[in-house]
Amino acid sequence: MSWHPQYRSSKFRHVYGKAASKDKCYDCVPITRNVHDNHFCAVNPSFIAVVTECAGGGAFLVIPIKQTGKLDPHYPKVCGHKGNVLDIKWNPFNDFVIASCSEDATVKIWDIPNQLLKRNITTPKKELLGHARRVGLIEWHPTADNILFSSGYDYKIMIWNLDVEDAVLSNPVKILDAHKDVVLSMSFNTNGSLLATACRDRKIRVIDPRAGTVLQEGSYKSHKVNKVLFLGNMKKLFSTGTSWWNNRQIALWDQNDLSVPLLEEDLDGSSGLLFPIYDSDTHMLYVVGKGDGNIRYYEISPEKPYLSYLMEYRSHLPQKGIGMMPKRGLDVAACEIFRFYKLIPTKSLIEPISMIVPRRSESYQEDIYPLTAAAQPALTAQEWLNGIDKGPLLVSLKPGSEAVHSLPQFLEPEPVLKTTDLSQQQGEEGEMSLGYKKILRESELSRKRLKLEEKLPKNEQMCLSNGFDISECPPPKTESELLQMYYRQQEEIRRLRELVNQRDVQIKQLELELRNLCIDTGSY
Repeated sequence: MSWHPQYRSSKFRHVYGKAASKDKCYDCVPITRNVHDNHFCAVNPSFIAVVTECAGGGAFLVIPIKQTGKLDPHYPKVCGHKGNVLDIKWNPFNDFVIASCSEDATVKIWDIPNQLLKRNITTPKKELLGHARRVGLIEWHPTADNILFSSGYDYKIMIWNLDVEDAVLSNPVKILDAHKDVVLSMSFNTNGSLLATACRDRKIRVIDPRAGTVLQEGSYKSHKVNKVLFLGNMKKLFSTGTSWWNNRQIALWDQNDLSVPLLEEDLDGSSGLLFPIYDSDTHMLYVVGKGDGNIRYYEISPEKPYLSYLMEYRSHLPQKGIGMMPKRGLDVAACEIFRFYKLIPTKSLIEPISMIVPRRSESYQEDIYPLTAAAQPALTAQEWLNGIDKGPLLVSLKPGSEAVHSLPQFLEPEPVLKTTDLSQQQGEEGEMSLGYKKILRESELSRKRLKLEEKLPKNEQMCLSNGFDISECPPPKTESELLQMYYRQQEEIRRLRELVNQRDVQIKQLELELRNLCIDTGSY
């Protein structure tokens, strides 16, 4: 299927990979020679971290993202582990906090200074002591702050709450003891309520991490799984592994039925591992081969054929590991939708590879940049441990946009009529504040304006867009100008909708406060 694709309409059909020029690569980096199957690289918009060779213990480098070119051979390291470092991960909500795990059976949390490193960092911010054998994997929770998962060769997955003040933690908040062999891979769904794992016993498991129960468990005789990945909110899992004949293989699964894969396909006969990486914003799936220079990419759809092959980036330089830049660090002006950092130990080189959608227009392309996860947690650690689930906070990648969009799940916007009726009753009783009235008025005006824009015919619509009157501007003469005008109007409508939603939430919160106040005064 993948090698003879039927072309179809897709804005990502012509995505291509572009390697950075030599002056924008990171040269003379002593990349680790460890054979452990991990990425060995972690990236955020401020730093790139890479596991390095180190005599006597384990270490990794933290390089400012803009410090390209040749690396000083005496550049300071983060070295505090007594064994080789096996995995590193940046905190998704703090660009200056990174976690590392090692063969010395510990997990350490490090604070990285805002300025250039001048000496080795040897003292961690926190040290997690719980595993009896080496720790091979760590994962931060995607929406809750300061929740970290670690998996060791003692077959246990431990959940840590880092909100406590202690510098040394030896008691995790939860231990998941459902595996009978080494866990090879961990992946969260979008809101972090489910954890998928791939184990050396060939089984894929879907686990409720707070309850510690296995919700689904399955394996397939012709697929030996190595890595597993949640595909966002598609309710599907994607796995990579090997077939009976040791061919590299991919498979797609229904997360509610792991008995038989929805799709299974052999790729090639190479021996290296396949790292699956999913972009939930564009629904694109990247498959990166370890030991070769190829990156295959697909588009995921909820209906058959589920997996549509797009293209393959090829290079003669084999990669040992890979790092991924979060969406907020991409160059939207160049229509860059993803960026990899490829570790090439044979040349001591880290090479950025940008995945680009070819577009002629130089303006912001809103259709390829939907709202994406922000660098702010949706929940505190304690709220998540108490059973609350919430999707990630979303932010626009448009330059100058700062608004974070997320509605609390327990607050549902109600029709304006109900809130205004309630406000009238409370106003008659003399219990409504001036601020509450003001919010109501602003919300009602916003709703009226939005409804008016939607109801009026196109030639009579209100022509305010982003603070200027379109009627005063000359009519668009080209298709490009017409598109720019259209996008400005869409942006204004979206902004008004967000304003209405925010007002609804504030109204609901004030209602709850007033009700609580009435209950308190009535009890006296």
